[in-house]
Amino acid sequence: MSETDREQKSIVWEILIGIKDLVKVFLIFVIITSVLYQPFKIPSGSMIPTLLVGDFLLCDKFTYGYTNDSFRMWQFTFPLPKFKTRIMASTTPQQGDVIVFRNPKDGDKNYIKRIIGMPGDKIQIIDGVVHINDKPCKIKEEGSYSIMDRGNYDTYTKYIEELPNGYKHVFIKKFPFGKGGLDNVGPFNVPAGHYFAMGDNRDNSQDSRVMEYVGFIPLERIMGKAKWIFFSSSCAWYQVFKWFFSMRFERFFTKIL
Repeated sequence: MSETDREQKSIVWEILIGIKDLVKVFLIFVIITSVLYQPFKIPSGSMIPTLLVGDFLLCDKFTYGYTNDSFRMWQFTFPLPKFKTRIMASTTPQQGDVIVFRNPKDGDKNYIKRIIGMPGDKIQIIDGVVHINDKPCKIKEEGSYSIMDRGNYDTYTKYIEELPNGYKHVFIKKFPFGKGGLDNVGPFNVPAGHYFAMGDNRDNSQDSRVMEYVGFIPLERIMGKAKWIFFSSSCAWYQVFKWFFSMRFERFFTKIL
């Protein structure tokens, strides 16, 4: 074998080793994102102020256990045998949890909302106030909140809402109570094995209040619980020269509440 042949064989061998290493890295990534934590990017403002457009979060996939929709990357669900129930669950979704779920009513897109109603609950929105089993949730005003929209700032009012289990979280409203498009809807009786979820940006969220597009969320459609924001940027990926200045460092590695 000539020196040239040996060099060519060495180059081919190095390429094969490199491909093998890439496959290993890809398989490790698939395993981690399928079984443990999966990253998601927030594309809309329906969960402002908890989650901002351009936040990247990690979804904990093992707390609620696994279902077929847990093994999902982007719009692809791994072809596994149909699970009859969630397996290896340490707990079930609770009021106040921010969840990632698959919405078959909207092209199987991944949605992220906050659980408000549990199985068996009666939910009604009266003049913008959430009533659970005929009792209004406690609300406390917390000042104003500004959102940049098409080059201008819109001013919202920020509130703290307390759910029946004692969980407190922030939400915002653009319009006065009773004036929003979904401020008077229901009652909704949450079926067994389903949940009722809403966005924290109450006047700009397509959620369980809109039955034809979201409605009740089956437990098997819930992919996991949103746990941490690990990166946040206010610019698009292709705006290279804005990357550094658009990073919201104060949001890096923060817990989602």
